Amino acid sequence: MRGTYSLDKVPGKYYDVDCLKFRQGKRTILSVNIYDDHYDFQIILGKAERDKFEARRSEFPESIQDLYDNERTLHDGKWLLIRVEDMETLEVVKKLILIKKKPNRKPFPKEDAVYSDCGHRCDLCIHYDGGTISEEFRIELKERLMRVYGGNWEDIKLCSGCSNGGFSGNFDCDQRKCAAAKEIDKCINCGEYPCEKSTVGWPPKIELKSVLAEDVTWAILPYVEGQYGN
Repeated sequence: MRGTYSLDKVPGKYYDVDCLKFRQGKRTILSVNIYDDHYDFQIILGKAERDKFEARRSEFPESIQDLYDNERTLHDGKWLLIRVEDMETLEVVKKLILIKKKPNRKPFPKEDAVYSDCGHRCDLCIHYDGGTISEEFRIELKERLMRVYGGNWEDIKLCSGCSNGGFSGNFDCDQRKCAAAKEIDKCINCGEYPCEKSTVGWPPKIELKSVLAEDVTWAILPYVEGQYGN
């Protein structure tokens, strides 16, 4: 959802169960109810979306067709609550989400991208001091990082990028040391990549809290493998 859709993330409750809603304005596109051993995905299909589903219903398993047929049609559509505890069911849910809404995320362009050896976009990193980041960009990025992760981002240690020596200018960051110890040239060429040492995958687990769609673009997706990579 983060990589495909530009949507706000809003936490809430489904009765006494924690849930996360993906919204466009006040319209909920998808709700995910979070249990210890599974997820429940809730999708509301309006009239136009029901027409699309019914035209393609043979593409879906009988269990989904039966669920659809047995649900009442309310004033705002059919409410489908689907238990997901395996990848096969998750793929079915993804198809339903595509019926609900077309992907709408527009990531940062790659024309002027600068990549680190550990897979991150240097030009989207608050630490980067390679000449392609304006101070205005750094200030805005700092505000978004604070909203998403909290903490203090005032004293930023600047980095010139892997090819120019990194933080210290001596090519001695932990990631490069690890790669050298394994006799590989870059983290992204390691069989264990991504790992906790690589920049990709860096952020701690996001708490169940509200995150604006644009904050996802700036402060989360740059660290997700494959989203902004080369």
